[in-house]
This record gives sequence, C-alpha cells and structure tokens, in this order.
Amino acid sequence: MPDKPAALSVSELNLKARKALERDMGEVWVEGELSNVSRPASGHVYFTLKDDRAQVRCALFRQRARFVSAPMRDGDQVKLRGRVSLFEPRGDYQLIVEAVQAAGLGELLAAFERLKTQLDAEGVFANARALPHPPRRLMILSSATGAAIRDVLAVLSARWPLTEVTLIPVPVQGKEAAPAVVAALGLLNRQSQLDPERDAVLITRGGGSLEDLWAFNNEHLARAIFHSRLPVMSAVGHEVDITLADFAADMRAPTPSAAAERLVPDQHTLKRQLEHHENRLMRAMQARLERDSQRFDTLRAKLRHPGEQLNRQRQHLTALSQRLQRATNARLTQQRERVNQLKGRLTSQDMTRLHQAEQSRLQQLKRRLDNAMQRQLETRQARLTSAARELNAISPLAVLGRGYAIAQDESGHVMRRAQDTQPGQKLKLRLGEGKLSVEVKRRYKRS
Repeated sequence: MPDKPAALSVSELNLKARKALERDMGEVWVEGELSNVSRPASGHVYFTLKDDRAQVRCALFRQRARFVSAPMRDGDQVKLRGRVSLFEPRGDYQLIVEAVQAAGLGELLAAFERLKTQLDAEGVFANARALPHPPRRLMILSSATGAAIRDVLAVLSARWPLTEVTLIPVPVQGKEAAPAVVAALGLLNRQSQLDPERDAVLITRGGGSLEDLWAFNNEHLARAIFHSRLPVMSAVGHEVDITLADFAADMRAPTPSAAAERLVPDQHTLKRQLEHHENRLMRAMQARLERDSQRFDTLRAKLRHPGEQLNRQRQHLTALSQRLQRATNARLTQQRERVNQLKGRLTSQDMTRLHQAEQSRLQQLKRRLDNAMQRQLETRQARLTSAARELNAISPLAVLGRGYAIAQDESGHVMRRAQDTQPGQKLKLRLGEGKLSVEVKRRYKRS
C-alpha cells in the first residue's frame, strides 16, 4: 500500500497560516466603520472593522490604546494602521492595530508635518527661555468657560495663591481661535512695555480631536509665540497631543494642570521644608546653648579672684628670686675656686723649661716638614718624567720623525685616501722637520 502523507496538527496549520500572513502582508492601513467595540478590564480594546461587503476582527492592545485620544464608538469611521495576523487558538483571522485615526485626518497630518518641517528649518522652534518661578503676574489665554481654566486656577490657588492671575478670554477652537490668540498675545507684549510686572504667559485648553486642536497648529500663531517678548508656556490638549504652539513656546506642559504645577512651587512643600529647617535650626541653637553653658560653667570654675591670683604670683616671684640668688652665689664660689686653681698651676710651672720644650718640638716639626717636601718633590718629578715619555710616544710629531708625512689640502683638511684628491691639486706635506708644497700628478689604487 502507498505511504500515507504526513498530516499537520491543527495548531501547526494555524501557526503556518499566521506566519504566512505576517510575512506576506506586513503592516497595512485599513479604513472602515467600528462595530462591537469592547473594553475588558485588561485595558485592551477589541472591535470589528467593516464596510458594505466585509468585516475583520481587530485587537488594540493596552500599550497602544493609551495613545488614542479620540473615543472609539460603534459607527465611527476610522483609519487603522496594523499588522495582519491570526489568533491561533481559535483560528480567527485578525488585525493587530498599532494606531487609530478618525477618517479624513490624513490630509491634516500631512499639512501638520509640512508646516512643522518648514518652521523648524526657520528656527521658529528655537525658544528655550526660562520662565520666572514663580511668576509675579501670570496672563492666561484660554476659554473662560472651559475645564482647562478651572483646573489651572484650582492648582494655582492651592499651590501658590500669591501669583496674580489675569485671564484673557479667547476662543480655543474654530477659525476665529488662532487670530484671537495672536491678537491677544500681541496686546500683552505691547502692554508689558508699560507694565513690566507682567512676566509670563500661559496658552492652554483641554483635550480634543485633531480638528478641535487645529487652531494651535496655525503658522501665524507659532510665529507670534516665537517673537513674543514675554516668555510663553503652552499646555494644549492631553499628554499625547502635540501642536505647533507647543514647539514654538519656551516651555510645554502635557496638560493644563501640569502647566500650573510647573509654573509655581507648592506652598505646602515649601512650608514643610521651612518647618524642617526651623526644627533643625532650633535643635542646633539648643545644642549650641548647651555647649556654651557647659563651657561657661567650666570657665567660671577656673576663674579666681584677682587678689588671690596676685598673691600666688608674688609668692612664685619671691621663690624664683631666692633660687636666682642661691644660684648666683654658688656660681661665684665655683669661679673663685677655679681662678685660685689656675693661679696655683701657673705659679708652679717653670717657664724656661716650657720654652725649651716648645723650641725642641718646633725644630722636630721643621725637620719632618723638610723631609716630607723633599719626598713629595721627588715623587712629582718621577710622575712628570713618565708622563713626558708617554706623551712623546703618542705624539704625531714622533710619528713624523720616523719617516711619515701628513698631507693636507689648501684648506687644512687632512687627506686620508688617494681617491679624495684630483690630478693637479696642490697639497701640503708636513714632515718630521719642515713642510713641502706638492702637486698631485697621478693617483694609484691601493695595491
């Protein structure tokens, strides 16, 4: 019977299918309508993407889902970027989603990137001035009724109520928003020349879709922020939202609340720090007082009445004077005894005999000196004679005396080889006695 073909298990089949899909399809963009959107406790999002004739299951995992700012609802028209794959346990063909956009946003994103590249090349995003911390007077450009201004004011009031806040209401969405913000920013810069207390500007609004935030991608607004004399902080949208206003500002905050936190310190933290430093200072002062008190007690115990101190010094001085008197008397007695001893010795000496002895000693030393000088002279004479013989033995003149000669050219250089001369060249020959002037007739090779 013929061999049966090898069969794949179901898991092997699904594994091969998944690898083939991921290898051949790769990453794709797909547009369609959301359906059956599900958000389990895991944080992942599962849904179906469909059109009039087909549908595909999709999975948006938690790591990517947190970057999607717009809500995902059934019926929304979206564009998805993802990888085609297969869920092996059920054999379900699916799309692993990496990014989600509302349909129609592609053109806006392309325009955003073009304008961002242009402004970056012009240096509009080069601002990096430090904002005063905390600012004395803060001007806020925002909607007067939005949640963003409420969050900012609440944080400022809780953290640092000393900052004077001025709200300049401006629209933050729609066609009139960008011109209004540009005009308000220009007005603040002109007024700051008359009122130097104004020292910082905050431009802020809450989150929204790309279309909602599009006013803050305006070229004129970005340039106005760049040229602003007052330092500007931008806090537009949520953390994942980035606008051209954020790039042009001196500082960006991810949310309006975060902007307020960065602008001012926390008074409660400062109070705790002050209390901590106060406690440390009090402990240090107490320890210093205790040390000084102990030192004072020690010094007071050592302190004596001046009269008592004078009596003690007088007694000490008297004792020293007595010791000095005794030492002086003893020294004088010793010196008198020494003088008497020397007088006795001098009287007992026979001066004539001492003179004769010294005279004999001087004659003996003279004879020893004469003998030593004679021996030294003979030794030096012998060494000189020997050196003269050695010098004469190695003297060039002695060599010349044995029949040799030294040849020199007209410059005085010694000629050592026949090849160094030329026929007709004048040479000087130095002999043992006298010199000769000769002319080279012919050169001979060494034989």
